[in-house]
Amino acid sequence: MTTTKSDEVVGEAPAAPATPADQRDRERMRRRAARRRNQEGQREALLLKGGGGWRAGWWPYLFLAPWFVGLFGLTIYPMLDSLYLSFTDFDLLSSAQWVGTENYSHMFTDDPVFWDSVHATLLYVLVSVPLKLALALGVAMLLNRDLKGIGLYRAAFYLPSLLGGAVAVAIVWRQVFGGDGLFNDFLGWFGIEGQDWISSPDSALYTLVLLAVWQFGTPMVIFLAGLKQLPKDVYEAAAIDGARPVTRFFRITLPLLTPIVFFNVVLQIIDAFKTFTPAFVISNGTGGPLNSTMLYSLYLYKKGFTDLQMGYASALAWVLFLVIAGFTAVNFVASRYWVHYDD
Repeated sequence: MTTTKSDEVVGEAPAAPATPADQRDRERMRRRAARRRNQEGQREALLLKGGGGWRAGWWPYLFLAPWFVGLFGLTIYPMLDSLYLSFTDFDLLSSAQWVGTENYSHMFTDDPVFWDSVHATLLYVLVSVPLKLALALGVAMLLNRDLKGIGLYRAAFYLPSLLGGAVAVAIVWRQVFGGDGLFNDFLGWFGIEGQDWISSPDSALYTLVLLAVWQFGTPMVIFLAGLKQLPKDVYEAAAIDGARPVTRFFRITLPLLTPIVFFNVVLQIIDAFKTFTPAFVISNGTGGPLNSTMLYSLYLYKKGFTDLQMGYASALAWVLFLVIAGFTAVNFVASRYWVHYDD
């Protein structure tokens, strides 16, 4: 077999050796590129460290300055100051006197009103929070429909949350459940003899619970937003399989809503522990009758601003802070076993 010249592969000609001038030019270009890279690296390091000029490094902190002033001046410093005061005897009129842990030991061993307030607050939290969330979820499911004028109904059910914390509403609540109040008039239609619900130690606290449950608008709106996000195809498949509404609620709706339930539980427990205005107004600031409405925040207020025992009140405040933090931590740990996320 023969080959022709046209079939031969002609290789490339070898490159000519670089002259000394070419080598010097290449070396100069390499040094210039290395110097440029070194300058860019130094500039980035200065910017990361806050250098590189006042404008480059401090403008973000200038815009954040008002928030930092509020954080340290209105939150961190008062908290640290109250922590110090909790170990002192301070009456707002004279200088604080260091007493060590005397406030805390007196609180747990020699203050029966403290334990009355703990009992009333825990009972209030454990009864009002589940009832409020159950009512909020039920109303949210009723309002999760595309009906004419549904927005008006949603606004009407949310309205108590806007008014419930007002002093005027608490005054009206006291009149409704008084001896000659509207609630007794309503019971009289059925031949039931009423009583002064506010003045009875057995029922006074439950009037506060009822007022808290009436303010279900905020968790209702959050539940409604969660219901709007649930996939409809899951409900269609369950309906085809013959699942009844109760089964769909416990097998589909409630498991998918557990993140929303968890969010509402945490917020409502914190709010319930901090309840103050209704207890103050309904009991005229006394926590009566027989300390039955002496919620923890009301007792803290009385010690600090009525008895002028600001050091003791600071100790009460830190105990409340630790209790709320403990309840929140327990909720987060327990959420691993009952809260179901998408993943």
